[in-house]
Amino acid sequence: MRRFSLLIGDIAILYTSLFTTLVLRYGFDLGVQAEFHLLPFSITFISWLIVFYISNLYDLGYTKNNIQFFSALLYSLAVNTVISLLFFYLVPFFGIAPKTNLIIFTLIVAALMISWRYGFNKLIAKSGFKNNTLIIGANEQSQELYDFLLANPQIGYNALGIIDIEDQDGQAIIQDLIHQKNIRTLVLSPAAYKIPRIIDAFYRMVGFGVSFYGLSDFYERVTGRIPLGTIDQIWFLENLSKSRMRGYEIGKRILDLIGAIILGITTIILYPLIIIAIKTDSSGPIFYKQRRMGRAGKIFDVIKFRTMFSDAEKNGAVWASENDARTTRVGKIIRKTRIDELPQFWNIIRGDMSFVGPRPERPEFKEKIQAEVPFYEERYLVKPGLTGWAQIKYKLDFKGGMTVKDTYEKLQYDLYYVKNRSIVLDLGIVLKTINILLKKTLG
Repeated sequence: MRRFSLLIGDIAILYTSLFTTLVLRYGFDLGVQAEFHLLPFSITFISWLIVFYISNLYDLGYTKNNIQFFSALLYSLAVNTVISLLFFYLVPFFGIAPKTNLIIFTLIVAALMISWRYGFNKLIAKSGFKNNTLIIGANEQSQELYDFLLANPQIGYNALGIIDIEDQDGQAIIQDLIHQKNIRTLVLSPAAYKIPRIIDAFYRMVGFGVSFYGLSDFYERVTGRIPLGTIDQIWFLENLSKSRMRGYEIGKRILDLIGAIILGITTIILYPLIIIAIKTDSSGPIFYKQRRMGRAGKIFDVIKFRTMFSDAEKNGAVWASENDARTTRVGKIIRKTRIDELPQFWNIIRGDMSFVGPRPERPEFKEKIQAEVPFYEERYLVKPGLTGWAQIKYKLDFKGGMTVKDTYEKLQYDLYYVKNRSIVLDLGIVLKTINILLKKTLG
């Protein structure tokens, strides 16, 4: 509902800004001018909303009045202005090139959008405090969820605390606390379901406006990842049935083939320049093959442009790190822009990979990861991808190199994707990946 309100508000701002612009330019007797401008501007508004989406402006986790949010908003406004300019000057069909109108419109929409989003962010941050939320059952995932809710009141939940049900006093005060604090949401850990006294108390509260959620489902809903400590093999059987995904898998494979063929042909014109740069900068092969794990644990060779010195792994496989000394000068550039991954379109065509999915891991690290990270094998229920949910959601701190902790947290996002994968989710991931790449390239 909050995201829908944001969308409706943004649309209203766009049309209000257009109407205000026309009034300033032509007075209230708009007539033909309104008709003349409405259709072409409405077409550009579609791109405005798409850019807002890929910039995370509809992600409630980002709707805070801080520098990160307003930087993303200003970036989106700038990109949309450029897109609108290109549209009006490169598509002469509508017969308008609104120089002055577009400048006035941009200034108005920027002022209104910043004010609207500031007010919305402030309002929902306050509204979250009306939904008092209590977590029943103390464990690592409960603490993670509690910390997340405290840091993100704009999501709509006012986390009051965690009740330790292993403590007899904790069990005794639950019912009184719910009434005293006007609790509206209860999040139950798996342990809570095993104590009949607590469950009986909750049954008596049904019908009093209290919402009940299981810890795993609620954690997934608000964070976009799966809490590994609250799931078991039964969870996978219940949530990852292959039969219901058959149509999706077929459609995704068709889109993968079409996209990989088109992009492969389009980007091949860059190959001569990349090859010359690689060969000029360092000796060694142009392409680099590396063994990776695919669907169902199948080993395949991923193909990349070489970004490291040819003897980079003479002492064995090592996780890459930021400012890796093994990376060549050209390699740093093509890695930053992901140009090194262009040959992987061939992996997609062959069926080893998809555009979207968990990133394929190296088999050399398999045993170490599996020993420390539960359910790691389950990420191989789907094909690995060029990009994925973990890539756009998880902020990897590369200062110390990739770690098992990083893998653990990324797996939570990977399992969320495995459970919730769809064409719509895939499209959103692709669009947000493009946005990330553009920011990295331009930054």
